[in-house]
Amino acid sequence: MADADGIVRHVNEAAAVLLPKAAAAGVPLMDAAPEWLVRAHLLAVGHNAPTGAASPGAGPDAEPPAPGVAYGLVGGQMFEAHPAPDGTGVAWWLLDRTENQRLAEALRIERERTAFLAEASHELLSSLNLDRCMEVTARLAARHLADAALVIVPRAGRRHPIAYCGPDGQVAREDLAIDPQEVPGLAEALQGFPPAPSRWIDPTSAPAWLAREGFGEVGSMVVSALPGHGVPAGALLLLRRSGRASFSEGEEVVARLFAARAGAAMSAARLYAEQSSITDTLMRELLPPRTRALDGVELAARYRPAGATELVGGDFYDLHPSVDADHEALVVLGDVCGKGLEAAVLTGKIRNTLQALLPMSGDHQRVLGLLNGVLLSGDRSRFVTLVLASVRRTGSQVTLRLTSAGHAPPLIVRSGGRVEAASTRGTLIGMLENITSCTATVVLEPGETCLLYTDGITEAMGGPLGNEMFGEERLREELEQCAGMPPEALTERVQMLSSQWVGDGDHDDMAVIAITAPRGAHLSAVGGHGPGRFTA
Repeated sequence: MADADGIVRHVNEAAAVLLPKAAAAGVPLMDAAPEWLVRAHLLAVGHNAPTGAASPGAGPDAEPPAPGVAYGLVGGQMFEAHPAPDGTGVAWWLLDRTENQRLAEALRIERERTAFLAEASHELLSSLNLDRCMEVTARLAARHLADAALVIVPRAGRRHPIAYCGPDGQVAREDLAIDPQEVPGLAEALQGFPPAPSRWIDPTSAPAWLAREGFGEVGSMVVSALPGHGVPAGALLLLRRSGRASFSEGEEVVARLFAARAGAAMSAARLYAEQSSITDTLMRELLPPRTRALDGVELAARYRPAGATELVGGDFYDLHPSVDADHEALVVLGDVCGKGLEAAVLTGKIRNTLQALLPMSGDHQRVLGLLNGVLLSGDRSRFVTLVLASVRRTGSQVTLRLTSAGHAPPLIVRSGGRVEAASTRGTLIGMLENITSCTATVVLEPGETCLLYTDGITEAMGGPLGNEMFGEERLREELEQCAGMPPEALTERVQMLSSQWVGDGDHDDMAVIAITAPRGAHLSAVGGHGPGRFTA
């Protein structure tokens, strides 16, 4: 207790232990208590505080004062002083808030760490690009955990890909030939072993490639594994300059939690890149070939998968030039039961089988029989319909041998506008032990076209009411208006008509091929190549 003049009048036993200089009554409060309490007392009794005296709540760790309450340090501990005026002075009750402050600081730090880990998860999971994941990991680690950070992944060849981020926040990508044994714990981290505590690592052993120019002396270092899905994704190195506090146990725990998130993101990105590469390789084999002039015959094709985002489906075609002048070129158009990727896988199997059977392509029935045996040896729930077209140019005419295996017969567009169906039919492939088929021979005069198409064209559902099929009859009527068209224009016209008929509705895969007898000079005069195209 102190009077209005700032003289200590009474001190209880606890206050005497806390403020030894105030143990005897009559001592000026200014000589016995910290400045923040002196100022609070003078303000409480209505006096001006001395110039230069600390304000209530002063001190490096003081909290904002509540009305009438003062805060400050006494002997390194935080106290809260509550005034109780009694008319002659003020009684000050001091409460130790050190533990409360410690808990509040611990809560603040934990919230910051939680926010950092949430930010890291969001940024790391926003990309499936491995290089970007490495850069994000290095930048976040340098910003929140250390002065500089390095992300090192298992070597590619003789070098390790590295992402380095220094105090300036700029990320540098490098491929360095390093020896992981030079850094304590790095070789083990790259193999996925648990990290060694920071206190076990001598920062003076850091090699030159680790402590970059301008960074200064390394004061402490953390090496942590970046765990992946089954195999390590790499290692994370955190560096702090000398003069800064070493990594605490709590900070190392946060570093490991961050490394776990970064490793999972990098591993997912690497797996995605591997799967994407495999998919691209397989997709190149499944995509329809680009059309071109075939043995002096004009040819064009169009293909549209059932799904707007798909590149392949159940319809397919292949073009096989003749091996010499005594053999025919072969055009194949097929439609596998189903659509999407599953159907595309079967088309790949069929196309590979037909490629192997090319030496006997002159005998359509034999080729179809062997293909039927191959499909029967697998999943019998799927089948395929085919049209084989052997093509030979003789002078200005083109002779076609057409064989249908459960497929709609090709349509012949004559120069006068007449449209006729080739007289070929046969059994679909992949369902029955014994199949039959018959081959039709068609001769095309200059400008005449043979059109091969899949049922996605004629069975396209739409029209004015949205529930009517396009149909073969409507296709014939349209083709009658297309006599003499170049094959590119004809295929584009057919696909455009079917697409307009469907509108925004669902549809099956669509494929169409036009084989036209040239009207002009033989294409050997221009290298044997025409302007055909492939459109997906």
